[in-house]
Amino acid sequence: MCHYSGCREIPLIKEFIAEHETVTNTAGDALRALDAGGLAGARALTGSMTAVLLAHWKGEEDGFFAVMSRDPEYASYIAALEREHRDLSAFLSTLDLASSDQVSAFREAVADLHHHIAKEEGGLFPASLTALTGDDWDASIAAWRTAHPEADLRPPG
Repeated sequence: MCHYSGCREIPLIKEFIAEHETVTNTAGDALRALDAGGLAGARALTGSMTAVLLAHWKGEEDGFFAVMSRDPEYASYIAALEREHRDLSAFLSTLDLASSDQVSAFREAVADLHHHIAKEEGGLFPASLTALTGDDWDASIAAWRTAHPEADLRPPG
């Protein structure tokens, strides 16, 4: 939906989507490394993926989700997304890629992550175009900047 609604032109949404792409690409690279027997590389990649996710979730939850969830229409939807963040965070914190069972669970977690991202990009992000005020966007951007002190938002385009 974000491809058609114009939300990809909003700098904050553009950043969230770029982070989604970074995470899914890194997860795919980790899975390919595992398939090739590259355990050390896969561990490094999942570590990188986790670091991006933690900053992403902080920026998203402390700002964008916080302002969107003030509207009862979105509150339960956002609460479910936040639970998915917590579940994946807990899983990644104990992930042992030397275990075949854990590798299988990681594959499932990556598939679940794709579904999670689709819920954000296909539902919540487009809804924000009409749901948020200028002050809401300012609060969301401030939270993202706090979670990403070394970065700045990418301009539209």
